Amino acid sequence: MFREEDKKLFRIVVKRIRASLAYRFHLRADQDSFEEIDKNIRDGCEIRGTKLWVLMLAIFIASIGLDVNSTAVIIGAMLISPLMGPIMAVGYGAAINDGLLIRKAMGNLLVSFLIGLFTSTVYFLVSPLSFVQSELLARTTPTIWDVLIALFGGLAGIIASTRKEKTNVIPGVAIATALMPPLCTAGYGLANGSMEMFFGAFYLFFINCVFIAFATLLLISYINPPHKIFVSAERERKVKRYIYLVIMLTIVPSIYLAYGLVTREIFNSRANDFIRHELVFENSVVAKENISADKHEIDITLIGQKVSDEKLSDLSKRLESYRIPKARLVIHQSAYNEFDETSLKKSLLAELLNTSQDIFDTKNKQIHDLQKQIALLQEQQAEQSASLAEQKKIFDELLAQYPQVQKLSFAKAMEHQTGKSDNAIVLLVSISTKKALSKTEQQRISAWLKVRTEVAQVKLLVDSR
Repeated sequence: MFREEDKKLFRIVVKRIRASLAYRFHLRADQDSFEEIDKNIRDGCEIRGTKLWVLMLAIFIASIGLDVNSTAVIIGAMLISPLMGPIMAVGYGAAINDGLLIRKAMGNLLVSFLIGLFTSTVYFLVSPLSFVQSELLARTTPTIWDVLIALFGGLAGIIASTRKEKTNVIPGVAIATALMPPLCTAGYGLANGSMEMFFGAFYLFFINCVFIAFATLLLISYINPPHKIFVSAERERKVKRYIYLVIMLTIVPSIYLAYGLVTREIFNSRANDFIRHELVFENSVVAKENISADKHEIDITLIGQKVSDEKLSDLSKRLESYRIPKARLVIHQSAYNEFDETSLKKSLLAELLNTSQDIFDTKNKQIHDLQKQIALLQEQQAEQSASLAEQKKIFDELLAQYPQVQKLSFAKAMEHQTGKSDNAIVLLVSISTKKALSKTEQQRISAWLKVRTEVAQVKLLVDSR
């Protein structure tokens, strides 16, 4: 047996461990005063004025995010939503036995719900987008995991709300519990006449509200602020029974839906294992597969050589080894008894050759067009080079006749005149000289340029410096 010294040492170790755990997990160290906690929760309960406008804008933002399947936009809407306040106030009121606060908070929550539902319904009625996005579908089948998210998120939120130092926990809780998206999805269901989507999304919203409020009740009951006393203990027990009844009625459907989700995933996983390992044939391949967990059916389409009835019967029996004995195996086979591998290869090769020929013809045409463009550019470049050489000759010849010429520049232009339909080509010539040219000299130069360039009209501009 243990000696007395060992027992004493063990008690000391246990005491130190308990003290260390209490120090690490103590919630009262940075807790705000009860008066401040009460004031903050009551202030957050009220939804009117600015908060109401922010709520409507957040609903519009979340609806747009769901409509265009943008997760970032949906998160932004959740961050600015003021819906957490009334929900926490319901749990706080239940914890301190304040019936007036509960009624006020539930009234504000109901107003917020109706306004949010109306706003999202109006948006989806006028939205030109009609396709049901994955972000919308994700809010229509709540499960027990959504209950846990709401519960743990609510606990994190109320813990942060009761601290002296406010942190970024509340925005994180708003994102995790996602109050806005299911409310907007319910509006989508109403706008499109889908009651299944409406009730699925409304149930998720209801789960979040109930379990955020329940988490608030648990934490406030733990820190035990001043609260009202019931007239009778029987009435207090009755109120608590109602609270737990609502919680149980909220949990049960989510457990059922979660069970259905898990069983479907298990069936799909086992059916895929069966297809991957058992439906492997030498001259046949699986062309199509359809697994229905709700019908417990595996529908397979094979192409190639026909599989014998004995083999198919054996495959049905092997379902039991994959722990899906009640599943029904349905196999469709092509009408061909033999799998003509040579014909298939020829067909595939011919298709490949046709595709390659089309690609080759397209590329060849593109190359031919590029070659034409290059030839045209080369021709234009040659013409330009010849024109420049000819211009240099004209300048040298003019300089030989008139040594006072310093610069010569000219260009052909199209002359347009009012009242005339015909347009004439004009040679514009600019000459810079050391010494002024007489009018006679200018006329001679113009006449010479007409003959030299074979242009009927020449306009001469002389700059004498």
